[in-house]
Amino acid sequence: MSDVGEYIRRIEIASLWSGRKHIIWNLDRHVNILSGVNGVGKSTIINKVIADLLEHLNNNGVVSSDVKLTYYPKEAKTVRFDVIRSFDRPLIHSNLIEKLTDDKVTTELDWQLYQLQRRYLDYQVNVGNRMISMLTSGDPDVREKAHQEADARTRFQDIIDDLFSETGKKIVRDSNEIFMDQFGEILPPYKLSSGEKQMLVILLTVLVEDRQPYVLFMDEPEVSLHVEWQQKLISLIREINPQVQIILSTHSPAVIMNGWLDAVTEVTDITQ
Repeated sequence: MSDVGEYIRRIEIASLWSGRKHIIWNLDRHVNILSGVNGVGKSTIINKVIADLLEHLNNNGVVSSDVKLTYYPKEAKTVRFDVIRSFDRPLIHSNLIEKLTDDKVTTELDWQLYQLQRRYLDYQVNVGNRMISMLTSGDPDVREKAHQEADARTRFQDIIDDLFSETGKKIVRDSNEIFMDQFGEILPPYKLSSGEKQMLVILLTVLVEDRQPYVLFMDEPEVSLHVEWQQKLISLIREINPQVQIILSTHSPAVIMNGWLDAVTEVTDITQ
């Protein structure tokens, strides 16, 4: 049995704020929204969990932490996960980044998009190989699944085209990387607005997870997003990958307006 679980069932943090508070948060399989006023600890809680998962990953599962995570299935010892960093701050270049990129990658969102381009290429290769295997199968059910594989990327492209339609931008469909066509001018992702970059980062991250179970952490993803995009965000993520577990913090009413009120947890409700 694999040590990698499908999602997180429960978060416990024993020593938040110098040991004065204890967090117990029972999670939903699909959508979990942490809410509260600024300074109450939303980001602290989410970042603590991310740090624990990263420590587990970097130390071969051996960690010493005040964070306890319970997974599904219960035998699991970790989960696959992605983290969305929404703030489009200037990128502090390291020597490694300067060797890999050029001066057009200047912000954190640019760097995330640069890394996602590589993952997008791998995703397409994996999907292509699976489709070849499925389409050559004599089983009609398997061949139908192959068409569903192709539909996932097409649906992602349709969603981006619809979101960006007011500015006339469309994804270039015959490219193996992400480029936008704006009235005949081909634009690389770094020429998009901060809000467009942010939405592209979020939805592309979801796509390249290839409809597998995993956990998506987002800290105030509404930053830079238009209110209409905030309202659509969770539904679009789940449309691209229904198996994702979303754990996010927000203080934007728009994010929860379209049917997600029951997924909201106040920080005070999980603090002892």
